[in-house]
Amino acid sequence: MGCVFPEAWKEFTDAASTNPGERVVEAYARRLAGEDRDDARHAALAWDRWESTHISLDPNWRPGAMFDDERERMTFALLVTHYWSNDGFLTNGQEILQRIHELDGLPGYLIHGRRDISGPVVTPWKLHQRWKSSTLVVVEGEGHGGPESIAALSQAVEDIDGG
Repeated sequence: MGCVFPEAWKEFTDAASTNPGERVVEAYARRLAGEDRDDARHAALAWDRWESTHISLDPNWRPGAMFDDERERMTFALLVTHYWSNDGFLTNGQEILQRIHELDGLPGYLIHGRRDISGPVVTPWKLHQRWKSSTLVVVEGEGHGGPESIAALSQAVEDIDGG
């Protein structure tokens, strides 16, 4: 996303306060989980600004912060950075793409917005190619979520539930 929004990316990475050899996401995770709560709040605000920028191409986007509530903003940033800084806890042979065939026979829906530039549709498409019992639903008019995606999720739950 830094290629699409280079100015915002620079601001985001400058605000990360990385240590030598530390990835940007690791710096934010460290600061958000640290004991200096003022620094954690500043990190959460910087993360929120970046999230708001990179989803701004979504047709459902509304200008402004993603989270007005400080607790929600802190929780979101802490959770996202915790998982991303640990590579989703999917390393050392635990990567999903190489193991997705293990789910063959189990129904599953992959619902994704075509216009999600920060998480392109190629990822669920690749999973769908290897997961024979999956259904891929590409929501043409949305990006990183929205009402059509929620409707598709509700329909998927009904379909799986037999309803």
